[in-house]
Amino acid sequence: MQQANPQPSQLYLHDERSRAHDWDDPAISAAAARELDGIAFLTALLNGSLPAPPVARTLDFAPVIVEPGNVVFEFTPAEFHYNPIGTVHGGVISTLCDSACGCVVQSMLPAGTYYTSLDLSVKFLRPVTSGTGRMTCAGTVAHLGGRSALAEARLTDAAGKLYAQATSTCMIFRPAAS
Repeated sequence: MQQANPQPSQLYLHDERSRAHDWDDPAISAAAARELDGIAFLTALLNGSLPAPPVARTLDFAPVIVEPGNVVFEFTPAEFHYNPIGTVHGGVISTLCDSACGCVVQSMLPAGTYYTSLDLSVKFLRPVTSGTGRMTCAGTVAHLGGRSALAEARLTDAAGKLYAQATSTCMIFRPAAS
């Protein structure tokens, strides 16, 4: 006989661990992204003159290097990133890789040009836990064309050991010629 699903209060013990976070209005950064070139926009996120995106606040990662064709995020794995088997959820790792790939493409784009991810392929090479320590996720551009870009991301620990690698194809939307 199958039992009923447990109530949320039975699944999570909020008495022992909790986390709260806030975020700024994402429309502020979205408006700036339409007006600034990619590197200026990312630099403004890095230096705090534009607010961090809500997803970065939620998952607790941040850019530390922003250069044309090179974007690096820092991330410290914690229990709130865990899946049910005690490692960082693949979706968190995928989000980091997607962010590195997308932002590095954006770093190469002129004002008025934007992108969207068409795909993301992530290879998980070893488990990430809170014991792994501070990590970086570096994005590089393998190809930047007129209509598409190919980006790569590498998630490594402080010793340079590779934990995940990703590739992403991005579609580029350029302003119409007048």
